[in-house]
This record gives sequence, structure tokens and C-alpha cells, in this order.
Amino acid sequence: MGRNRFHGKPSNGDVVVAVVGVFLFLSLPLVCFGIRSLPATGEIITQVGTDLLGFTEAPEYRNGVECSNNTIHIAMTLDSEYLRGSIAVIHSVLRHASCPENVFFHIIAAEFDPASPRVLTRIVRKTFPSLNFKVYIFREDTVINLISSSIRVALENPLNYARNYLGEILDPAVERVIYLDSDVVLVDDINKLWSITLQNNRVIGAPEYCHANFTKYFTETFWSDPLMSRVFASKTPCYFNTGVMVMDMVKWRAGNYRRRIENWMELQRRKRIYDLGSLPPFLLVFAGNIEPIDHRWNQHGLGGDNVKGSCRSLHSGPVSLLHWSGKGKPWVRLDERRPCPLDYLWQPYDLHQHKNQYQPLD
Repeated sequence: MGRNRFHGKPSNGDVVVAVVGVFLFLSLPLVCFGIRSLPATGEIITQVGTDLLGFTEAPEYRNGVECSNNTIHIAMTLDSEYLRGSIAVIHSVLRHASCPENVFFHIIAAEFDPASPRVLTRIVRKTFPSLNFKVYIFREDTVINLISSSIRVALENPLNYARNYLGEILDPAVERVIYLDSDVVLVDDINKLWSITLQNNRVIGAPEYCHANFTKYFTETFWSDPLMSRVFASKTPCYFNTGVMVMDMVKWRAGNYRRRIENWMELQRRKRIYDLGSLPPFLLVFAGNIEPIDHRWNQHGLGGDNVKGSCRSLHSGPVSLLHWSGKGKPWVRLDERRPCPLDYLWQPYDLHQHKNQYQPLD
């Protein structure tokens, strides 16, 4: 394991969270992209609210003696609404990585975010002074005309679709990347996920959930059309969650998968073949042909469903990554003092200075 240098002793709150955590685990525009990068340093932040600036500097995590020079590439998005979640993702990755200095974050920010990409860049640098990262600006007009209405407004955010454009956003020298949503935390070494082999010429790897009712992700219009539904004719499609994916960017670019996804989005605008946001186009292109990864790498659905966001429990089996997909986000529920029990497993990675002193419910 890497050597971690911490500042200060753990608080009583940390001890409570640790105890609760142990108990829970044991009991349970299509051509011009206009994408540019920002340097990791920049002008001084002014007139930014305390909610954005109020993050404690993370401990400095260093490599152990057995680390090689291999780089682990992680891509994720960053905006003011999910900033607190993104900070927690980064913190959790570094905290559990055996070689944290080998991890490089490719962070994609929206051009017109209220905080501005430059401000968000400075916040990340201030919170993680030694972090290896690069921020890219993603123009919303790249995809805005392809987005259709969804069952939840948050799913219509153009930044949700940035993962479709990683082939153009990232430097061609980046041949492999792990994509992570901003509402996850890792409780295991990211190198284990990075080391997974994509077999049989597969482009992406993710945990599959073949017990899920796959038909519900598409409308009757889709299933009643023999031409459209034929896309699954020679496959055994299973649901997978796009919030955690290992992606072969060489094969992605060569197969022009960005355009394949856009084709389905264009059809959706005309015929309404699904009700969710960015997930169904991925299913249409990849379901039935992905590298199945152990379920421990995406304990998803902890945010509840997309309407009510009710509390959920862990799936059976071991856990390496917790994912609050769905409406409910742990930082929101904790701040409003209506947390779900599993939200306390997210709290140890929260670096926000003005967080409440969360206590488990009786």
C-alpha cells in the first residue's frame, strides 16, 4: 500500500462513521467540438461563494516502494452542482490507491458553468496540491441539439454526455481510461479495476446486471419496430451502468462509436424510443458485447429511483465501489439531515469544511 501522510488526528465523527461503515458492510454539433484544456494553475479566484471554496486540503498520498511508472487514466466530469461529489471521488481514489502518484485525472468541465471552469480548476488544485490532472472545457452546444427530454431534469445536463466524446477530448496518446461518475466513492485499489483485461476485441468493460428487466429501458415504439429492435437480435443484452466503465480508447476511436451513439440520439429526437438520458444510447450500441466486470465495482442505485430517491441497501457480495446513482445524493441528504444509512459510508471522503456534524440516526 502507498504511504499516506495525514494532517492531524481523526475526529470523533470519523470514528463514529468508521464504526457505522463496518456495521453496514457486515450486515448487508457533430464535427467541431471546440474542446480545449486548462492549465492546472491560473488566476486568483475572486467573488466565489463559501460553498465552492470551503474544502479542506486533502492528505498527501505517496507511492509505495513497489510502484512502477505506469499511469492510470481516470476521466470524470466537474461542475458546481456536483463539485462536492467529484472532490469525494478523487479523495476516495487516492486514499485507497496502492500507487496514488500514478493516477492521472482527466476532468471535463462545462463551458458555461456558474463557477467557470477556471474557478473549478483552482478549487481542485487547492484541495489536492500534488494531484496529477488536466481540466478540459466541454462546449454544451456540442451535444445540446441531440438531447431529448428525460424523466428527471438532471439527466438532461449536457455534461452527462461528455463520456460520448472522450475519443475527441482526450489526447490520442491516452489509449485506455476508466470513466467514473461524480456520485461514486472507491473503497478499494483503483489499480485492480485498471488491470482488468478487455477480451474478444471488446471496447468497454462494466458490471452487467442480466436479472434486470432490459425491456423497460426502451419504449413500446422501439420494441414494436422490427427494424430498430433487430439491433439486439443476435445478442443477449444485459443492463449495465455507464457510471463506471473501463474503456479502450484506441478501439473506440477506430470504431467511431461516438457517431454510433449520436445516430441513436438523433432517432430518439424523432421517435421517442427511450425515457432516460444518456444511458439508453450506450445500451443500444454496447449491450450484449461488453466485458463483464465483477459487481463489486459498481454497487449502484444507492441514490434510489429517479423519481423519489428512496433509500436502498447494498447488493449481496463484496464491495469495491459505491455508487449513488438515482435521484438522491449523499451530500444533499446529509445536509438536509434526512440521510439514508448508507450515506454515512460516503461521509469519510467529504472534504467540505462547512459540512454538518453528521450523526447516525437512532
